[in-house]
Amino acid sequence: MDQLSYRTISANRETVDKNWVVVDATDKVLGRLSSQIVNILRGKNKTNFTPNVDCGDNVIVINAEKVRLTGKKMTDKQYIRHTGHPGGQRFATPRELMAKDGRRVVEFAIKGMLPKNRLGSKLFTNLYVYEGAEHPHQAQQPTSIEL
Repeated sequence: MDQLSYRTISANRETVDKNWVVVDATDKVLGRLSSQIVNILRGKNKTNFTPNVDCGDNVIVINAEKVRLTGKKMTDKQYIRHTGHPGGQRFATPRELMAKDGRRVVEFAIKGMLPKNRLGSKLFTNLYVYEGAEHPHQAQQPTSIEL
Protein backbone atom coordinates (compact mmCIF):
# COMPACT_ATOMS: atom_id res chain seq x y z
CA MET A 1 0.00 0.00 0.00
CA ASP A 2 1.77 3.10 -1.24
CA GLN A 3 -0.56 5.68 0.24
CA LEU A 4 -3.32 5.90 2.78
CA SER A 5 -6.85 5.43 1.54
CA TYR A 6 -8.15 7.63 4.36
CA ARG A 7 -7.05 11.08 5.39
CA THR A 8 -7.94 13.43 8.19
CA ILE A 9 -9.66 16.39 6.63
CA SER A 10 -8.72 19.72 8.18
CA ALA A 11 -10.90 22.72 7.52
CA ASN A 12 -9.43 26.02 6.39
CA ARG A 13 -10.79 29.47 5.69
CA GLU A 14 -11.87 28.55 2.16
CA THR A 15 -13.59 25.23 2.94
CA VAL A 16 -15.55 26.31 6.03
CA ASP A 17 -19.35 26.51 5.68
CA LYS A 18 -20.54 29.34 7.95
CA ASN A 19 -24.24 29.77 8.71
CA TRP A 20 -26.27 32.24 10.77
CA VAL A 21 -28.12 31.03 13.88
CA VAL A 22 -30.63 32.80 16.15
CA VAL A 23 -30.83 31.79 19.83
CA ASP A 24 -33.59 33.03 22.15
CA ALA A 25 -32.24 33.55 25.69
CA THR A 26 -35.63 33.95 27.37
CA ASP A 27 -35.65 32.15 30.77
CA LYS A 28 -32.45 30.22 29.99
CA VAL A 29 -29.77 29.70 32.65
CA LEU A 30 -26.78 31.90 31.77
CA GLY A 31 -23.95 29.38 32.12
CA ARG A 32 -25.65 26.54 30.28
CA LEU A 33 -26.77 28.84 27.49
CA SER A 34 -23.28 30.36 27.17
CA SER A 35 -21.51 27.01 26.94
CA GLN A 36 -23.86 25.84 24.17
CA ILE A 37 -23.39 29.11 22.27
CA VAL A 38 -19.60 28.78 22.55
CA ASN A 39 -19.77 25.29 21.03
CA ILE A 40 -21.63 26.76 18.06
CA LEU A 41 -19.22 29.71 17.78
CA ARG A 42 -16.19 27.41 17.79
CA GLY A 43 -17.77 24.90 15.41
CA LYS A 44 -17.57 21.94 17.76
CA ASN A 45 -21.03 20.86 16.65
CA LYS A 46 -19.77 20.26 13.09
CA THR A 47 -18.08 17.19 11.70
CA ASN A 48 -15.15 19.12 10.22
CA PHE A 49 -14.14 20.89 13.47
CA THR A 50 -10.55 22.08 13.40
CA PRO A 51 -9.22 23.65 16.63
CA ASN A 52 -7.06 26.32 14.97
CA VAL A 53 -9.62 27.56 12.42
CA ASP A 54 -12.74 29.71 12.74
CA CYS A 55 -15.17 27.05 11.52
CA GLY A 56 -18.15 28.02 13.68
CA ASP A 57 -21.37 29.79 12.83
CA ASN A 58 -22.42 33.39 13.40
CA VAL A 59 -24.71 33.49 16.44
CA ILE A 60 -27.43 36.08 17.13
CA VAL A 61 -28.70 36.10 20.73
CA ILE A 62 -32.05 37.82 21.28
CA ASN A 63 -33.84 38.68 24.55
CA ALA A 64 -30.54 38.79 26.44
CA GLU A 65 -32.06 40.81 29.30
CA LYS A 66 -34.39 37.89 30.13
CA VAL A 67 -31.60 35.43 30.95
CA ARG A 68 -31.68 33.73 34.38
CA LEU A 69 -28.98 33.35 37.01
CA THR A 70 -29.46 30.60 39.59
CA GLY A 71 -29.20 31.02 43.33
CA LYS A 72 -28.15 34.43 44.67
CA LYS A 73 -25.74 35.17 41.81
CA MET A 74 -27.76 38.17 40.66
CA THR A 75 -26.74 40.07 43.81
CA ASP A 76 -23.68 38.18 45.14
CA LYS A 77 -21.59 37.64 41.99
CA GLN A 78 -19.15 40.45 41.22
CA TYR A 79 -17.54 41.57 37.99
CA ILE A 80 -14.20 43.27 38.68
CA ARG A 81 -12.52 45.84 36.47
CA HIS A 82 -9.72 48.34 36.97
CA THR A 83 -9.53 51.90 35.69
CA GLY A 84 -5.73 51.84 35.47
CA HIS A 85 -5.26 54.44 38.18
CA PRO A 86 -4.17 53.76 41.78
CA GLY A 87 -7.17 52.62 43.80
CA GLY A 88 -9.17 52.22 40.62
CA GLN A 89 -10.64 48.78 41.23
CA ARG A 90 -14.37 48.78 40.52
CA PHE A 91 -17.01 46.15 41.30
CA ALA A 92 -20.41 45.53 39.71
CA THR A 93 -23.10 42.92 40.24
CA PRO A 94 -25.04 41.34 37.36
CA ARG A 95 -28.13 43.30 38.40
CA GLU A 96 -26.23 46.61 38.07
CA LEU A 97 -24.76 45.61 34.70
CA MET A 98 -28.14 44.54 33.33
CA ALA A 99 -29.69 47.83 34.48
CA LYS A 100 -27.15 49.73 32.33
CA ASP A 101 -26.95 47.33 29.37
CA GLY A 102 -28.75 43.97 29.35
CA ARG A 103 -26.27 42.45 26.86
CA ARG A 104 -23.11 42.76 28.95
CA VAL A 105 -23.71 39.79 31.27
CA VAL A 106 -24.24 37.41 28.34
CA GLU A 107 -21.22 38.82 26.49
CA PHE A 108 -18.95 38.47 29.55
CA ALA A 109 -20.05 34.86 30.09
CA ILE A 110 -19.42 33.88 26.47
CA LYS A 111 -16.13 35.77 26.17
CA GLY A 112 -14.82 34.05 29.30
CA MET A 113 -15.42 30.62 27.71
CA LEU A 114 -13.64 31.37 24.43
CA PRO A 115 -9.89 30.75 23.93
CA LYS A 116 -7.62 33.52 25.21
CA ASN A 117 -5.77 34.16 21.94
CA ARG A 118 -6.23 35.72 18.49
CA LEU A 119 -8.66 33.00 17.45
CA GLY A 120 -10.83 33.69 20.50
CA SER A 121 -10.92 37.39 19.63
CA LYS A 122 -11.94 36.56 16.07
CA LEU A 123 -14.65 34.14 17.25
CA PHE A 124 -16.09 36.80 19.57
CA THR A 125 -16.74 39.04 16.54
CA ASN A 126 -19.13 36.33 15.24
CA LEU A 127 -21.45 36.94 18.22
CA TYR A 128 -24.30 39.45 18.09
CA VAL A 129 -26.28 40.04 21.30
CA TYR A 130 -29.50 42.08 21.44
CA GLU A 131 -31.72 43.01 24.39
CA GLY A 132 -35.06 42.75 22.61
CA ALA A 133 -36.59 40.27 20.20
CA GLU A 134 -35.66 42.29 17.10
CA HIS A 135 -32.34 42.09 15.24
CA PRO A 136 -31.08 43.71 12.01
CA HIS A 137 -29.75 40.50 10.42
CA GLN A 138 -32.81 39.33 8.47
CA ALA A 139 -30.88 39.61 5.19
CA GLN A 140 -28.59 36.75 6.29
CA GLN A 141 -31.63 34.46 6.65
CA PRO A 142 -30.69 33.04 10.06
CA THR A 143 -32.13 29.76 11.27
CA SER A 144 -33.67 29.67 14.72
CA ILE A 145 -32.53 26.88 17.05
CA GLU A 146 -33.76 25.81 20.47
CA LEU A 147 -31.07 25.13 23.05
